[in-house]
Amino acid sequence: MKKFFFIPFFAALFTFGGAAVAQTVDTNSPDAMVKTVTQQVIDTIRSDKSIQQGDINRITQLVNEKILPYIDFRRTTQLAMGRSWRTATPEQQQQVIEQFKMLLIRTYAGALAQVKNQEIQYKPFRANPDDTDVVVRSTVMNNGQPIELDYRLYKTPQGWRVYDINVLGAWLIQAYQQQFAEQIQQHGVDGLIQFLTQRNQQLAAGKQS
Repeated sequence: MKKFFFIPFFAALFTFGGAAVAQTVDTNSPDAMVKTVTQQVIDTIRSDKSIQQGDINRITQLVNEKILPYIDFRRTTQLAMGRSWRTATPEQQQQVIEQFKMLLIRTYAGALAQVKNQEIQYKPFRANPDDTDVVVRSTVMNNGQPIELDYRLYKTPQGWRVYDINVLGAWLIQAYQQQFAEQIQQHGVDGLIQFLTQRNQQLAAGKQS
């Protein structure tokens, strides 16, 4: 997977945040939720120099405080692991979740600095009242270039939650399924955890290869 491809994705992931004076987010409406938090986080990034400069501590804080309430990252990780999720212990599951989340943060933190004057156009939202899994579709105009950006959400007792994102026709979960499967097949779930942990250590040390 090429890093440049996932820059739009990571910018999209970070659209799930909020400013201190943000309007209330309606989690009972999937399209309204996406629109509201997207605008809120863009405003936050534009006013936060630390995020623009790639401060990993500030970015991590933003994720934990403002993004995770609207994303079911556990579901994302579960689907990325496939059948291996059921054979993993609760401790292993939590370790994969945390390391996978940190991998995305550390790998693509630089994408936040590129969130400036992008124009977001939302496509008409179509869903039945009894649907529990929906897609909110949009197009981001980045320097005149259209980027397809879709959000997959499912309904929970607490409201709608995002669990997958599509950039230019490729869904995040699908992109990682093969890599996760290969690591688990060769080294088991602990091997996947070790792989993700080592990669995070490399990125923390400034090694991009």
